[in-house]
Amino acid sequence: MEAVGLAHPVDFAGWRAGARAAVLGAVPPEDLVWLVEGEGDLFAGETLETLPAVGQPQFNVPKSFVSLAGEVILHSDPERFSLLYGLLWRLRSSPHLLEDATDPAVDRARAWAKAIHRDIHKMHAFVRFREVEAPDGRPAYISWFEPDHHIVEATGEFFRRRFTGMRWSILTPRRSSFWDGETLSYGPGADKRDVPDADRLEAYWRTYYASIFNPARLKVSAMQKEMPKKYWRNLPEAQLIDGLIRDAATRTAGMLEAEPTPRSRLAEALDRQADGGDSMKSDLLEPDLLDADAPKTLDEARAAAARCTRCDLHGPATQTVFGIGPQSAEIIFVGEQPGDKEDLAGKPFVGPAGAMLDKALKEAGIERDKAYVTNAVKHFKYEPRGKFRLHKKPDTKEISACRYWLDLEKSFLEPKIIVALGASAGQALLGRTVKIGAERGKPIAQGNEAPVFITVHPSYLLRLPDEEAKKREYARFVEDLATVKAAAGL
Repeated sequence: MEAVGLAHPVDFAGWRAGARAAVLGAVPPEDLVWLVEGEGDLFAGETLETLPAVGQPQFNVPKSFVSLAGEVILHSDPERFSLLYGLLWRLRSSPHLLEDATDPAVDRARAWAKAIHRDIHKMHAFVRFREVEAPDGRPAYISWFEPDHHIVEATGEFFRRRFTGMRWSILTPRRSSFWDGETLSYGPGADKRDVPDADRLEAYWRTYYASIFNPARLKVSAMQKEMPKKYWRNLPEAQLIDGLIRDAATRTAGMLEAEPTPRSRLAEALDRQADGGDSMKSDLLEPDLLDADAPKTLDEARAAAARCTRCDLHGPATQTVFGIGPQSAEIIFVGEQPGDKEDLAGKPFVGPAGAMLDKALKEAGIERDKAYVTNAVKHFKYEPRGKFRLHKKPDTKEISACRYWLDLEKSFLEPKIIVALGASAGQALLGRTVKIGAERGKPIAQGNEAPVFITVHPSYLLRLPDEEAKKREYARFVEDLATVKAAAGL
């Protein structure tokens, strides 16, 4: 009996090396055991590091097997290593083995891979963060989850991309993952008692779930299949489920008896704009005319925007990039849309254009941390080019759909002046096409709203090829910002 030692339960590199050595050493599956984390076996003999090869030729396996093995090894069944080695052993003489759906071992491996996919999907869907205060006094977020399999590392990048702007920890019984804003790392498993019982986010999750629950479309079996009861104990909204199910029939009857609800003026205006009808007038989008269940605070708006699906840009983007800055800000700066770095960081103006804006603000005497910075469109629109994502200009429909969030930001902030950085931002704020050359440099009155000041986007300065032109336009940009400061009375 021979043995292969693995450093940890998902040591795929160790398994590949050990499996290749075993095949070249002519060790049949029944004579091989796999030891994880130093566990011993009474029947294990010498390790494969000391086994000589017996003249077996080198060999290759289908890429599909490597991919399948990388998934199966995440399964919790202790027989996964032996199952994979048995398939590898047989693939040498039957290269099309994986195409045989009737083979018990192939069927079992594919079933395990599907179980991994389901487990990863459930973790993506049902992780709920709770806010805690870190030792440095800054907010951090912690979550408890109980996956069926060894999937923590497999989900780490997803949560890093989705919650880049947060410092978080995801604790599970087997492994834990951590993101400090710069580095993604992993550690040992934890205990559920390490996670606080509740925080202010609990109420948000319950409100959100109650608002999207449609009693007329309730199918309890389908709901429990998608949200199995085993996850309920870790979901704050699960406290509502029994009551929502119990009252579903009564609520449905009430919906059928009620008079049709008129569509909001906002929805009608968005439809007309999307269909190429009348232009988007700002008085149709005043915050007091928004839907009755609209967010009531800036924090609620930010949380709701994180799940926005008002246009198709939410699909390929990493996350919603909402505005940042104090609610007391007297100046709002509105750009076009987040770029590549902003999409990954979850914050506006943190890339090269943001650095240019920071430099100009400092020269104009405006404190960046006392201003509110946002974008007309909250998701990154791009075109993939190899390893890069190239900026793509948002269209009128996307700008109009995202106007909902921009109006909410304005209503909660009540600034003295709003700065449109570029034509797209001007279009979002004024509801019409904007020509920077003709309208730049002076506040444009907006009735009871704060006036809009139009200038160039800092990325325009970065694109200028001529150094003299760049210096000249940068000086003009700083001059615009100084005018903004004076108009705001700062």
